[in-house]
Amino acid sequence: MGGIALHAVPALMPVFPPLAVGLGVPTRLRGKKGVALTFDDGPHPQGTMAALKILDDAKVPATFFLVGEQVERWPAVAAEVAAAGHEIGLHCQRHRNLLRLTPGQFRRDLDRAAELICEATGRTPIFHRPPYGIFTGPALSIVRRRHWRPLLWSRWGRDWSAKATPRSIVVSVTRDLRDGDVLLLHDSDCYSSEGSWRRTMAALPHVLDEVGHQGLAVATVR
Repeated sequence: MGGIALHAVPALMPVFPPLAVGLGVPTRLRGKKGVALTFDDGPHPQGTMAALKILDDAKVPATFFLVGEQVERWPAVAAEVAAAGHEIGLHCQRHRNLLRLTPGQFRRDLDRAAELICEATGRTPIFHRPPYGIFTGPALSIVRRRHWRPLLWSRWGRDWSAKATPRSIVVSVTRDLRDGDVLLLHDSDCYSSEGSWRRTMAALPHVLDEVGHQGLAVATVR
């Protein structure tokens, strides 16, 4: 790896997919027809509910990677996600870069998030995606020992950026799609630019249209 520090290797996975694959962290779904639509950072009382309405109208499923502290604030919204039949994943308890956490802090973060998510949704998540898509070696080992399945993404809308527009989101997340792609969007602006969820929700119907135009279906990650 040249002069790259070993602890930085897992942090490169979101921008260098072959590295993720080499470390056994999927960015795509093997042997799966269609693409998986995933949302991070919720639940959010406006963004998540808007996403649920659009998904219901289109009759397509999605996977929501929930944040424990947001579930604690909005348990009824988390419950709505589960009630609508969408897949529930675990993002974190507090949205922090794992490079700044000790293994003990990470374990406690997972414990609290899993407890809150299970209590609010009645579901035990089996998929995990860390904040910023950044794992550390110890964190990845902890996730695997719990028999959770780490998952990153292969396409993202960069909808967290203040510079994003509905059109830029659509173009970025649907470029050259193929079976097995995992699409990343955000249904909350709690950890991104203010109001970003509004741009994402403006883009979402067009994202779904483009997926269909490319001859693909939408599935959950399970």
